[in-house]
Amino acid sequence: MLFVLLLAGALWGLGHLMKVPIAARLNILGLLYVAVLAVQLALPDGHPVRALTGGSVALWLLLGAGLALVLAYRAVLVRLKGRAEGIEAARDAEAPATAGPFLDVELERYARHITLPDIGGGGQLALKNASVLVIGAGGLGSPVLLYLAAAGVGRIGVIDDDTVSLSNLQRQVIHTDAHCDMPKVFSAEIAMKALNPHVDVRPYNRALTAQIAEGLFAEYDLIVDGTDSFAVRDMVNRAAVAAGRPVIAGAISAWEGQVTLYDPADGAPCMACVFPDAPAPGLSATCAEAGVVGALPGIIGSMMALEVVKEITGAGEGLRGRMLIYDALHVEARVIAVQRRADCAVCGAD
Repeated sequence: MLFVLLLAGALWGLGHLMKVPIAARLNILGLLYVAVLAVQLALPDGHPVRALTGGSVALWLLLGAGLALVLAYRAVLVRLKGRAEGIEAARDAEAPATAGPFLDVELERYARHITLPDIGGGGQLALKNASVLVIGAGGLGSPVLLYLAAAGVGRIGVIDDDTVSLSNLQRQVIHTDAHCDMPKVFSAEIAMKALNPHVDVRPYNRALTAQIAEGLFAEYDLIVDGTDSFAVRDMVNRAAVAAGRPVIAGAISAWEGQVTLYDPADGAPCMACVFPDAPAPGLSATCAEAGVVGALPGIIGSMMALEVVKEITGAGEGLRGRMLIYDALHVEARVIAVQRRADCAVCGAD
């Protein structure tokens, strides 16, 4: 058997030196295999040629079967890879263009933005070329996602692992009764594409974890945090600082809300500069625990979407280094200054 393997190796090497195509070399090895089988079947036991070529037909049949399985497995992998690449290519072909000149329908769609001196055609093009990741498709995420899609932000990612429930519909206006039990990111995608088919929506139906956050954030220009847990916000902050991405963050509870922009890479504080310690138990209740008036997420979420538009287009004065606090019950709003801390545990070493 060793003789046959050495002969096969010599034939393969000679073919390589002579630049014989791989398919032709495989055919030569196939003919050698058939010849060896013929020798094993035609010659009697003990014949010197049969002994030189292995001495057993069963051994060669097992070897042939093993090679056949390997080749079949490889062929299946190649076929699956081809199908996957075809699906990916088809999806990319169907995806709307997020760069380049506007279509006529886009010019009409965004006419009110283009008319605004502070945005204009250049600002609208910046929106089209921008990418924004929204964390959470709930109360705050709903108006953010709708207004970013309506504004023509070219690529909008949304990550959330929750499903639509009946109790969400009092405030999460991107979802509908018909979408109960559907993953929120897919429900949001349907609404956003129905509103504006010219934007690229990327739904991530999974929980945001520390393991994937920094890599995912690096794929987007701007992060929008619409979560309602201090632990998650802290993780988002750390990942955003590591990725060098600004975060527009909002929070709501009962009748009050707040909006700010964290961006230590550009001189603004990160969340840990403003809130270095987690709140004591019971002092930071979620909406499910404390309740929330239905329209409040719409107000705060719309403010967040507006700050995204301003940040991308450079219009006006944003909330970098400032925090807006809104009291809906008494119709009061105030803006306070927030500063970066040199001793911040998250961004202080930058």
